[in-house]
Amino acid sequence: MSQLALPLQLADHAVFASFLSDGNETLVATLSGIAGGQHGHGCWLWGAPSAGKTHLLQAVCDAAGDRAAYVPMSMFVETGAEILDGLATRELICIDDVDDVFGRPEWELALFNLCNQIFDAGGQLVVSAAAAPRECGIALADLQSRFSRLPVFQLRSLDDNAIVAALQLRSRHRGLELPDDTASYLLKRSRRDMSSLYDLLDRLDKEALRAKRRLTIPFVRDVLEDTVSNG
Repeated sequence: MSQLALPLQLADHAVFASFLSDGNETLVATLSGIAGGQHGHGCWLWGAPSAGKTHLLQAVCDAAGDRAAYVPMSMFVETGAEILDGLATRELICIDDVDDVFGRPEWELALFNLCNQIFDAGGQLVVSAAAAPRECGIALADLQSRFSRLPVFQLRSLDDNAIVAALQLRSRHRGLELPDDTASYLLKRSRRDMSSLYDLLDRLDKEALRAKRRLTIPFVRDVLEDTVSNG
């Protein structure tokens, strides 16, 4: 997996094969095309927290390999805008939570320069944010203009049935079987955002491997009770 010359690594589960595209088929197809070298400027995707934006941006970088670089703004917002220097040498830049730095003049200018360098070189830019570009509070008009070149997609949140399917898809990707009744049990007894559910699934995977147990409701209940008692 590609990475910057920074203490940064892509998550091993963040690939297209483990992302349930229900309701977001056009977006996923667009991102797959971008990762495969399809011509264009890139795209802007936005959606609720834990809807899967980070997963998709990392999946793009995974599929694109060394052509791409992944930049999580939430990690670098306090380190200084010079972190963007030299990024345009990559053909594809994926900037996660780009709106974290809007309103900061030095960051907006650095992003403006990066956009110019990428587009002039024929590269592509994929960014994620909590809202569409015109609703993100971009102060620099020229930066707003550059981002307006990107097709905008809203990442739709999953309903309960789709959440179960997404958990089962992630489980299969990890070599686990997550029965329907166990998945439904998880939804009723844990936080319902996908990030929390995936974190819980990761823990269940480790505990199941250690105990050599299947993901049955009694086993999951014991793990959850142990979490509460030790929390």
